[in-house]
Amino acid sequence: MQKFRRVFEGIAKAGQSTDLNDFYTELFITERVSGEVNKEHEVRLIETAFRKPAKEETPIKCEDIFKPLPGQDQPSRTIMTTGVAGIGKTILTHKFTLDWAEGKANHDIHFTLPFTFRELNLLKEKEFSLVELLYHFFIQTKGIRRYDLFQVVFILDGLDECRLPLDFQNNPIWTDVTKSTSVDVLLTNLIRGDLLPSARIWITTRPAAANQIPAECVGMVTEVRGFTDPQKDEYFRKRFKEETLASTIISHIKTSRSLHIMCHIP
Repeated sequence: MQKFRRVFEGIAKAGQSTDLNDFYTELFITERVSGEVNKEHEVRLIETAFRKPAKEETPIKCEDIFKPLPGQDQPSRTIMTTGVAGIGKTILTHKFTLDWAEGKANHDIHFTLPFTFRELNLLKEKEFSLVELLYHFFIQTKGIRRYDLFQVVFILDGLDECRLPLDFQNNPIWTDVTKSTSVDVLLTNLIRGDLLPSARIWITTRPAAANQIPAECVGMVTEVRGFTDPQKDEYFRKRFKEETLASTIISHIKTSRSLHIMCHIP
């Protein structure tokens, strides 16, 4: 849990980290209409995102990422969250995991299992069963073989860094959590729902890499837009505890349109 509690924010001094709970500010997350993924250049996305009519869209809290939206009967099994570089996707997954571990949210979940594609890339040439893969990363899972008896969430962070083939079209169907195969086969079957269909999957990615996952495998696509104007103020007041200093910084930023837009990204 300490891994998710202590984070390095901005240009941190060597060995100096910050408690996530001390400065975390809710980001504006919303569902993408019709599940479409915006593939515009990221610079243009940054320029235009703050002008989008946030008041007309339903914001989604980090802790509610798997809960049904208004008008939906069932939650989606697989969620994809897109956002430009630095917008806060990884911090979102850390906050979700930390709140769950501290018993603050999602009490129905028995296991939250966070992976990064950067870590999974290192296992490209190796074979595991799903049970073995989980034990490789989480020794606390030793002895567990019936994951279908539990509510499990897999977080797959940083699809844009994935160096695995993710060959959904040609990979064999794999349903046995105790049978070994490549990590690529495990991932494609997990995402597709053939392997451990009771699990929930949360994938984060920059927009350009989103098409690595077939649209039919994704139940809902959400987008991280960054901070709204009130969220910017809230963040600075959390980051700078001295009220006068925080107010001075906020006022200064508001006098510069460029700075104000840049602060849209945490």
